[in-house]
Amino acid sequence: MVSGEAPMNPYAYRTAGYAIKALSNLTRANIRTHGEEDIPKGAVIYAVNHFTRMETFFIPYYIHRLTRRIIWALADDSLFSGGLKNFLDRLGAVSTKNPDRDRLMVKSLLTGEASWVIFPEGRMVKSKKVYDKKEEKRGEFLIAAPEGPHSPHTGTATLALRTEFYRERLRRMLTGYPEEAARIMEMFDIQDPGPVLAQETFIVPVNLTYYPIRARENMLSRMAELFVGDLSERMIEEIMTEGTMLLSGVDVDMRFGKPIRIAPYLKSAAIQKDIGALIPINFDDTISSIQMLRKTAHRIMERYMSVIYNLTTVNHDHIFASLLKYIPEKKIPEKEFRQRAYMAATLCMECLDFYRHDSLMRNQISLLTDDRNGKIGNFIRLAMETGAIAKEDDAFVIHPDFGEVSDFHRVRVDTPIAVIANEIEPLTVLQEKLRGIASVHPLRIKYKIKEDLINKARFDFEKAYARFAVPEESKPREVGAPFLIRGKEKHIGVVLVHGYMAAPLEVRALAEYLGDRGFRVYAPRLKGHGTAPEDLAASTFIEWVESVEEAFVIMDGICRKVVVGGFSAGAGLALDLASRVKNLAGVFAISPPLKLQDFSARFVPAVNLWNRVMGRFNVGAAKKEFVVNHPENPHINYVRNPISGIRELDRLMDQMEPRLPEIQVPALVVQSQGDPVVNPEGSFKIFKKLGSEDKEYLLVNYPRHGIINGPRADRVFRAVGEFLEHLKSGGAGDPGGVFRK
Repeated sequence: MVSGEAPMNPYAYRTAGYAIKALSNLTRANIRTHGEEDIPKGAVIYAVNHFTRMETFFIPYYIHRLTRRIIWALADDSLFSGGLKNFLDRLGAVSTKNPDRDRLMVKSLLTGEASWVIFPEGRMVKSKKVYDKKEEKRGEFLIAAPEGPHSPHTGTATLALRTEFYRERLRRMLTGYPEEAARIMEMFDIQDPGPVLAQETFIVPVNLTYYPIRARENMLSRMAELFVGDLSERMIEEIMTEGTMLLSGVDVDMRFGKPIRIAPYLKSAAIQKDIGALIPINFDDTISSIQMLRKTAHRIMERYMSVIYNLTTVNHDHIFASLLKYIPEKKIPEKEFRQRAYMAATLCMECLDFYRHDSLMRNQISLLTDDRNGKIGNFIRLAMETGAIAKEDDAFVIHPDFGEVSDFHRVRVDTPIAVIANEIEPLTVLQEKLRGIASVHPLRIKYKIKEDLINKARFDFEKAYARFAVPEESKPREVGAPFLIRGKEKHIGVVLVHGYMAAPLEVRALAEYLGDRGFRVYAPRLKGHGTAPEDLAASTFIEWVESVEEAFVIMDGICRKVVVGGFSAGAGLALDLASRVKNLAGVFAISPPLKLQDFSARFVPAVNLWNRVMGRFNVGAAKKEFVVNHPENPHINYVRNPISGIRELDRLMDQMEPRLPEIQVPALVVQSQGDPVVNPEGSFKIFKKLGSEDKEYLLVNYPRHGIINGPRADRVFRAVGEFLEHLKSGGAGDPGGVFRK
């Protein structure tokens, strides 16, 4: 047995693991692992970045759960006191100041008794400041610490080298110097050399990224103050930060890098000479290749530290904090900040090779509309609470010292924005992109977003058409392609949305009429439309919402004011946007349904059929089920209606109805009394629920649903045109609340 080593107690290890499992079940932390398939068999040292105290307990447990192997950890000596010491001992943790630390680690790695978690930064890096940029594009790893910055420790690499050194030496000595082989086996308590020689040593870089990072008073901090009494600033900060993460919910992305083989680093002549030396070598003896081993350890350290930081999972907060750091002016309009944030989150992300949080893998258009996921709002709230920025009218004023780090042990509480920005400094390519986006002229940002969204809409359609189009069933491309009509009027632009199972051609006649009156009109293609029913079956109502939001941003980049309108389900989407986006000039809805039941059996299956289908099939199966559709305009609409599409339509209307009172902009609702598809009572209920003071309901009596095409459609066109003229004149003239037949 290695001197000073306590025998491993498997029962104690398991019970300590059960305690951590129970604690993890009580938290709201969401730990997600990536790359675990690359974890090798053999002697593994996990080199992990260090940000929180709880990592010492949780990381070995989660790696053990993934690998089913014993995992021990090298832990800061300050943790080994009182009851916590006993708990750490049971977990197999070893103090950094244990005099037999290195011998124990090499022994357990050789015998396969345990793999190890080591934090090569040396301590918790609360400021996330790990990179010092020396030149324009190159820098060095430099870890911030209370006593001053230092390079990452090479101990992880040194231990890996020593382990592989003795493995290879044992292999040589078994045939060349059996007495030395026996001494090595006794030194490391090796019973059988076979399993030792069959393995090799690896370092696996691991990155932990937390999102969001927030620190505030919580249940744990209040309990600690109540029962413990006078706490140090350091302890208060740690409980506030880590308690908030545990109790409020935080995503922890644990990302494993490719394993680094250590054996190839031992091939130099000097090291090989010592490996094969036919003399006794004790564990702490100074050998002739020590300088070469130290240089090699430094090279390995640079490699795994680079991998660790390049495994960072980039999130919205990283982008927003970095933009604040790089924006040259210290005052920026909120709308402009949102535009830069969107451009960074979307356009920049598409062309860079790094890891992203799940929330960055989705459409980012809500950053420019209602921020419904709270990404910008939550960040701005944190930045204002901690003094990084202040709000002045519709602009943010950036504090000149917001990037300065406060007291090391208070940094996560006092200056979290700086901490967040620091975390992605090693991602130099991303840094250059963010610096460029932060400094480009605002008009160029606005123009590029608009042009990119127009191009995206075209590309998305062409890609979907190529994938889903069905010969003899799908309509020509011009039916489904989005289009822009550039009228002479730049004051008001119109987003015009087609209906369910239809395509932009459905609204072409109305769009051209409005264009002739001088208005600029953009007709988007709702996701899943204009191609084939299978495309619609795979789409969600949220994707339809995003299609309309992108159209709004396009028109917002072209005209000073934007009005949104639509037909049938497109009218519902227009109302949905108007309920969430506050800077619209107005909204009009033609034949809008309120509930799924407002549709006739011509359009959707009878309710009992709907219930039977949804009871019989799961969501995946529903995507493969269709019912026959008999459209008024078969040259535009699908003739097969996907069951899953009806479900999404139902969800859209359920979401829209309670928001109708939030619509405050001028509104026009148009409905046909003789509509055979949508119940007119539903559209009048919509009108009554609208929160707008300036609103109008026009009831015509045409024996069809599609009142924007066919005979007397010009009456509807004129109503929309007059509504837009009313808005153009600032709302003067005809009062709101008019009911006309």
